Order: sequence, then structure tokens, then C-alpha cells
Amino acid sequence: MTFQNTPGGTGFGQSADQTVRVNGVDIRTGSAAQGSYLTQAFFWMFAGLLLTAAVAALVQFNPAILRFVASNFLVILIAQFALVMVISFGISRLNATVALGLFFVYAASLGFTVIALVMQVYTQASIATAFISAAAMFGGAALYGYTTKRSLAGIGRYLMMALFGLIAAVVVNVFVGNSMFDMIISIFGVGLFTVLTAFHVQRIASGDLAIAAGSVEKAAVLGALLLYLDFINLFLFLLRLFGDRR
Repeated sequence: MTFQNTPGGTGFGQSADQTVRVNGVDIRTGSAAQGSYLTQAFFWMFAGLLLTAAVAALVQFNPAILRFVASNFLVILIAQFALVMVISFGISRLNATVALGLFFVYAASLGFTVIALVMQVYTQASIATAFISAAAMFGGAALYGYTTKRSLAGIGRYLMMALFGLIAAVVVNVFVGNSMFDMIISIFGVGLFTVLTAFHVQRIASGDLAIAAGSVEKAAVLGALLLYLDFINLFLFLLRLFGDRR
């Protein structure tokens, strides 16, 4: 897969004159090129989800690891956040293979932390229901983001503000522990990550991420990370809303 970025004039991801080519075809005008680029991002995303699930399943049979995770959860969480920041903001400086490796390290770490603990707390039926529901909502939002002719670029800044607000609300509720507030947060989280899925799919297909990352290969890894986070958060918020605890 070859990449070519031809700047047109008004800056990052904004100019209609910019071209992002995959195998000589402009992503912005070629549906086949868009599909190929998006498929690569989805492939890495699904690979990350499979790795997360596999690690979580293995950890269930190792109480020592579960105790270690529970006692060092905050430190591990900070390390995971740092990994996401490195990939997201350092993608243009990273080698594509290194970026992909870091993504898989993050996906594996989430398997033996958050997902492993979730599997301990919630019933298998609840987890399966939340996963299927998240997959359906994610698929619908992704399809909309790819097929709609309406540009979603204008809502990007509002989505980021909403995301920071959601993070702040979750942190506050850790100390407050209000069940009604938790339900409101979960409903808001489901809505936000559904919209973010459509937004990210459109950004990937339009070539905006390729312009930011400097290559299609690195942009596919960044796109996979964004889609992975959208799906995982959608799943977790649905589980918080409807899941039955053991």
C-alpha cells in the first residue's frame, strides 16, 4: 500500500485540494481506496479486541494476577493512558510497526485489567448481551459514518468537550457514588461513543487521519485505536446500564 499526500493550501485536514492516495487512488474521491484503508483499520481493531478477550479469559484462571491488578489498578490505569497518548499524539514520529506493537500492548493490558475485572463482577449472560448490543450499535454508527454525505467534522470539538466532561463526571462519581448519577453518566456515555464511532469512521475514510499521521499504514493503526476505544467504552457503559452482577 503506497501513500502520497499533496497539500493544497489551508492546512491540516481542511483543504479540498489535499489528496491522500492509496496505490495511486485518492482516498477522498475513490470509494475502493476508502474501503481498503478503512478495512485495514477495522482489521487491526478486531485483532486488538480478540487479543483483549484472549488475555482476559486466561487471567480468569490466575488469581495471583487478578490480585496484583486489583492492588495496582491506578498505576496500571495511568500507564495505559500514557500508552494511548503516545500513540495518539506521537503517531507522526513513530514507525508504523512500533505504533502497531504499542496498540497491541495496550489491548493486552486492557484484557488483564478492566475486562478481566468485569468478567469477575458481571454474569456471563450480561457480558454477552452487552457485547452483542455494543456490536449492533457500533456497526450501525460505523455504517452511518461511512455512507453519510453530511460532514461530521464540525462536531469534532464538541465531541472532545463532551468526552472531557464525561471523564470528569466519572471521576467525581467515584467519590460520590450516586447510583442515579451513574445511570445518567452511562446513558450519556453510550450516546457519546456511538456518535464518536460515526465521527471516527468518517475521519478515517476521508483521509484526515492519514494527513495527520503522515502515512496510510500509521493512520490505520491510529484509526484502529480510536475505533477500539469507541467499542470498548460503548460495551462498558452498556454493561453498567443493564448488566447483572454476580
